[in-house]
Amino acid sequence: MLAAAGLLDGRRATTHWRHARLLAAAYPRIEVVPDALFVEDGTVHTSAGVSAGIDLALALVERDRGEAVARTVAQELVVFLQRPGGQSQFSPSLALPRPSTPKLRELTDAIAADPGGDHAIPALAARISVSPRHLSRLFRDEVGASPAKYVEAVRVDAALRMLAEGHSVTTAAARTGIGSPETLRRAVTARTGISPRAYQQRFSARG
Repeated sequence: MLAAAGLLDGRRATTHWRHARLLAAAYPRIEVVPDALFVEDGTVHTSAGVSAGIDLALALVERDRGEAVARTVAQELVVFLQRPGGQSQFSPSLALPRPSTPKLRELTDAIAADPGGDHAIPALAARISVSPRHLSRLFRDEVGASPAKYVEAVRVDAALRMLAEGHSVTTAAARTGIGSPETLRRAVTARTGISPRAYQQRFSARG
């Protein structure tokens, strides 16, 4: 509604991760911040959803009345005064588009089914009988990412599911083809804004 009214033109704003791409495409004059829980731009404030609206409200209370008051309110609501990380820690699976070319769709499905497999570019290209250069072009045109970036995203996504199921960082890194625990830690932090340990504590069913 704010975008349609023109109130966000020339401003930074956020919305729920599910609608961030739609907002950016429909209203190119808005600088959409897809991973933020909330964004303040002058007198206009936007949040990513209901819970993020609470985060925004607490930030406004802290700004107007100080940290002590905001902390008391947060304690009464039994919520974080300031949640670590952004929206991406809550969003499911890949946000990358599904390919329209049948061969490429079969290939991406195969990657998702076996994240830890051999998904080097030459191997992927040979699997659908195209050159590595043509494969890269297909991924760029239909998925919006290179084959390597796509495989990395699939592997991190699979690792996050394993962490939520209670597997260790070492096991998740090995089974998804990411390799070392340290590589997984960096990838998870880059994706979600929090460490694998924090992610597991927050989303593990066992936890």
